[in-house]
Amino acid sequence: MYIVNRLKRSLANRNADVFLRAEFESLGSPAQISRALTELQHEGVLVKLGVGVYAKAKPSVLSGKPIPVKPLEILAPEILKKLGVEARPSRQAREYNAGISTQVPSGIVINTGKRRIQRKLGFNGKLVQYERT
Repeated sequence: MYIVNRLKRSLANRNADVFLRAEFESLGSPAQISRALTELQHEGVLVKLGVGVYAKAKPSVLSGKPIPVKPLEILAPEILKKLGVEARPSRQAREYNAGISTQVPSGIVINTGKRRIQRKLGFNGKLVQYERT
């Protein structure tokens, strides 16, 4: 499939680890891009993190199934930056890093300032939560 090869080449030439579907609009029609992205997911080249959000994948050491090349804690702020949202550490993470608290933050929580975010991002049942200040 020609579009799949073009998409693979495009992914290999990019330094980013996360991609929005809109970044591939110039490669073909929406239906062609959907089929190509689905095929790349089945091949294990990409994993889907949300609606229109994809990440480069590698095989898991434990199961052999495709997983993102970097943890979701690192990829989520990159995604939000591409969407135009300024992502900052959560309140609990700031307190822990400043030495105010000894409780290690659990889960993936990102402070989005005053922005209200509805987009669900996650992988393998682990979802990103948003905190507003």
